[in-house]
Amino acid sequence: MERCDQDLAFMLQYENVAWYENGKVRILDRRIYPTEVTFVECRTYKEVAKAIADMVTQSAGPYTAAGMGMALAAHEAEGKTEKEQLEFLAQASYDISHARPTTANRMKIVTEGCLAAAKEALAKGESAVDACFARTIDSLNRRYSAMEKVGEYLAALFPKNGTIMTQCFGETIIGMMLRAARKNKNDIRIYCAETRPYLQGARLTATCCAQMGFDTTVITDNMAAYAMQRKGIDLFTSAADTIARDGHIANKIGTFQIAILAKYFEVPYYVTGIPDKDKMHGGEIIIEERDPKQALSYRGIPSVIPQVKGMYPAFDVVPPHLISGVVTDKGIYVPYLLNDYFEGKVSNFY
Repeated sequence: MERCDQDLAFMLQYENVAWYENGKVRILDRRIYPTEVTFVECRTYKEVAKAIADMVTQSAGPYTAAGMGMALAAHEAEGKTEKEQLEFLAQASYDISHARPTTANRMKIVTEGCLAAAKEALAKGESAVDACFARTIDSLNRRYSAMEKVGEYLAALFPKNGTIMTQCFGETIIGMMLRAARKNKNDIRIYCAETRPYLQGARLTATCCAQMGFDTTVITDNMAAYAMQRKGIDLFTSAADTIARDGHIANKIGTFQIAILAKYFEVPYYVTGIPDKDKMHGGEIIIEERDPKQALSYRGIPSVIPQVKGMYPAFDVVPPHLISGVVTDKGIYVPYLLNDYFEGKVSNFY
């Protein structure tokens, strides 16, 4: 089986993101990794959708979980008529793709791709499970290959032995940019904003960076200005959960304020990812509002007294005037000119 995850950190290996086998999907629990290496086992596609909603997996992990969840749904539907199987899979596609609202458009591409593969397989008398699994592996390989190009373009922007700041966890792009930096013999240093309240920057990005051999420092989210002022940050980068065609991007809450600081300190900010063809402008971006209680405690330990209220928007939107460039698999684009990305051939990323 062809795969593109060689030499990447543990949590970027396909089986350690999400994996279907023998009637269940195993998903690495990123809520507690790396303190514990624990996998959540799902025996129904609805459990996969719930795991995605509960942020068992984050960043691009839900795309993999979604595809593997469709393979599980196909397994659940075995023994039904062809019509009943397709109806079951269509419902599974909707339920899984809409587990989190901000990325539903991207997730739907994954699940509907599996649905189409299953329909074709059933028409030939073949296994829908195998078809969904194969489609998911193919999707993984395409995403990893595309992000390898993005990583190479991004790494080419890093000053020699420079200092890079990250926000949240950019999934594959983290591994690919580091692999490219190593190929370029560029011994960069990395400052990871911890990314409250789930600390993906501290637990996930920092772990991958350190495991791949780079000098890695974690800062709390309110240290970004200090680090830019005193620690010689050369470049700030983040992925994006949505990239609208007018240059607005949505990423983990806190990205907007770091982008403002980067502008103030004249630190270039490069966003990585593939523009969303169906998102014309920033006003179309839906911001997911999560349970406020998730901001009032961590791993079950309350940080406030019961009378205190919380707020937890999962993302914020960064306007294009704060973005130096959007790094894609086709090169680097001025955020105001993202429509140019869709001229000519566009890869099937998902």
